[in-house]
Amino acid sequence: MEYRVLVAEDEPKLREVICDWFRGKGDAPVPAADGMEALEKLAEGEFDAVLLDVLMPELDGFSVCRAARRESDVPIVFLTALSDEEDKLLGYELGADDYVTKPFSLAVLYAKTEALIRRRRGNLRSGDLLEAGGVVLRLSTRQAWAEGRELSLTPKEYALLECLMKNRGVVLSREQLLVKCWGYDYEGEARAVDTQIRRLREKLGGRAGVIRTVIKAGYRLEG
Repeated sequence: MEYRVLVAEDEPKLREVICDWFRGKGDAPVPAADGMEALEKLAEGEFDAVLLDVLMPELDGFSVCRAARRESDVPIVFLTALSDEEDKLLGYELGADDYVTKPFSLAVLYAKTEALIRRRRGNLRSGDLLEAGGVVLRLSTRQAWAEGRELSLTPKEYALLECLMKNRGVVLSREQLLVKCWGYDYEGEARAVDTQIRRLREKLGGRAGVIRTVIKAGYRLEG
């Protein structure tokens, strides 16, 4: 299977060698000469993995990683000459998946990258995504999309949407939603669910209709 891998490395020769290696393995490497170009490439399309040099002009690898993690859980491997523990810890805190320290073996870099891609794809296949009526949830990262647009949901809104999607086609009463979604009730104030449903529908925009009101019964998600 061909994987699309972003190779962000400011040293031309090393960038070319890495791209040649991955291309020779049947993958599709996409080169970037600095941090700004890397961000531009990430904005243009999806990648199966990102290889990031830490010390790059324009924008360093840490900054690119931080920005990428706001949008995606794509596997990120840092390529670095830095061996200090603090630098590695910072990278992991920002969401990096692994490090290789220069000089490194291309075979090891390739093996680590492929393993991260397979692990991520395995998680997706094992039920990490829920989809219904144009609405998609990624359970591992608690992200939600509607019509391809990522939604900015509060924890309660996300929990409500996840609960409805996991029980697609089933009518859930307000009381059931309180317990299933948030693990408690509001001392009889089950109508608070209506407020959360209204806000959730507003954020779903054109897909708001997937949540149906069932009179005197509760709510049901369709799709």
